Amino acid sequence: MDLAVIKTIRFSNTITNSGQAWKTHCNWGFRVLLFSFSTTGLSPSRPISSSSSREEGTVDMSRQMNDVETATAEEEQVMSEVHLGCPPGLSGPHISHFTISLPSCKSADASKNEDETASMNQTIGVDEDGDLVLIRRNKPFSHCHRLTIRHNITSSIPSVGLQVWKAELVLCDFVLHKMSTSSEYDRIVALELGAGTGLVGILLARVAETVFLTDHGDEILENCAKNVDLNSGLFNGRAAVQVRELDWMSPWPPRVSPSKSPLNKRYTWTLSEVEEVQEASLLVAADVIYSDDLTDAFFSVLERLMSLGSEKVLYLALEKRYNFSLSDLDVVANGYSHFCSYLKDEKECEDFEKRSVPCFVGKRIKIAQIPQYVKEYDRGNDVELWQIKYERRRS
Repeated sequence: MDLAVIKTIRFSNTITNSGQAWKTHCNWGFRVLLFSFSTTGLSPSRPISSSSSREEGTVDMSRQMNDVETATAEEEQVMSEVHLGCPPGLSGPHISHFTISLPSCKSADASKNEDETASMNQTIGVDEDGDLVLIRRNKPFSHCHRLTIRHNITSSIPSVGLQVWKAELVLCDFVLHKMSTSSEYDRIVALELGAGTGLVGILLARVAETVFLTDHGDEILENCAKNVDLNSGLFNGRAAVQVRELDWMSPWPPRVSPSKSPLNKRYTWTLSEVEEVQEASLLVAADVIYSDDLTDAFFSVLERLMSLGSEKVLYLALEKRYNFSLSDLDVVANGYSHFCSYLKDEKECEDFEKRSVPCFVGKRIKIAQIPQYVKEYDRGNDVELWQIKYERRRS
């Protein structure tokens, strides 16, 4: 079947139109409308004259369908809703600026002490009519900054890490809120999984000691490294930001280089870096749930990471993308139920602990309680934020 992408859409459950075949491609959870020009590619290579031949022809047809869908996933173009205002028809890298209200770099303890001092020094006066006048304290100090992010406006499905996604911006808001209200992330080691453009990790570098931005594929890694360079002025003076390749389909720990990597292998790990990551306290990931196979690989790597070294917590933001599923004959959020199947609530995990079985404990965070620090996007109603911990086996 010769397939060509007509356009990217928010949602469609159109199955037929004017006698021509349309379908929503939903293997990966991205909404892309595909049009069937012909079925010549599905024709059996020889006439079918018997039951056996018909079965062989069906197998051949199924294989060709799989080949077509694999090729289509690599060729079709998808677009994040964040990019709707970008220039149309631009295929290469594009520069966008995101206005972000950043909190002061002061630690929470320092701010608390200043507040207490201000309270003690606060005076009460009277105006000319004899009414009491309370001298108000100034509002908390903050700065507005522009993040410069290089990204693609559209991309193939395997290269979606070249785009900025809505869940990524929600996770940015969460990280900024943590930085604004506590010193929890000061001088930590953090790891971002599926970093894409690197936006979340770049913000963490404002207060963290070391941030590892990980993804897979040279083009995505090069783009992420470029964004690190473009925004290095936001980092605190001691921050080390490393862009490293991490393929979830391969086991953790990754293969390491004995020393600093040469330029042609600049995204490979050193042994000291692997050891440092295993002592990280914070993991973050955004918009990495859209394929069951990829979700399986993600949790496999996550289990290895969280079972070694120091105790870790993952904050994961995802967008529920709804498509019409022919297998379910219903509108479903691709990959979401499979993602949830990996998680237990605290009560369920207590029962697992009695049987000495490790498990992931998931808790949804109320996004409505998080201020919006990133200005140029609409959160919508389909993004969720999860806190995930790993309860290790107890002897």
